Amino acid sequence: MHRHFLIHKPHGFLSQFIYAKKRNKKLLGELHNFPEGTMAIGRLDEDSEGLLLLTTDGMMSELVRSKTVEKEYYAQVDGMINQEAIDKLKNGVEIGFKGIRYSTKKCDAKIISELPSCIGEGRKIRDERHGPTSWISITLTEGKFRQVRKMTAAVGFPTLRLVRIRVGNIHLQLKAGEVLEVETFF
Repeated sequence: MHRHFLIHKPHGFLSQFIYAKKRNKKLLGELHNFPEGTMAIGRLDEDSEGLLLLTTDGMMSELVRSKTVEKEYYAQVDGMINQEAIDKLKNGVEIGFKGIRYSTKKCDAKIISELPSCIGEGRKIRDERHGPTSWISITLTEGKFRQVRKMTAAVGFPTLRLVRIRVGNIHLQLKAGEVLEVETFF
């Protein structure tokens, strides 16, 4: 019988259980005693945080990673983002991917004025003397390497903090580092 988990991946952790390189890295297995064969569905890079689904079922992994399942991210960006930049994000922007130029698909994007409590304080990004920041929501059905970060940079507002808050109809409700075992994802 397969097992499924929701986790709020904290900043500084890799979305994996084994790291073969020499540097010490924090891995998901340090947060919970997961069963043998558990894998992350999709990834969040070391600097990103938020909702991560884990399973022992490879077929479930394929389903969730498909282009039909939305993933929503909250990004704290450098500066006060404007509607013009939001409109560009919605219509798709050109980013680099594997050494070539790639145009992102149309997506949903909007400015966020209030954050849910599950996001928490997080790590201190920078001092207020370095200028204002703002938050946006971006909902994608694709997932290229560091795509949200590349998209916000392409419209002139680099991402300072990135939190995945939703995968399909599953919303982030855990605090950083918390794990919840569930019967199924959908």
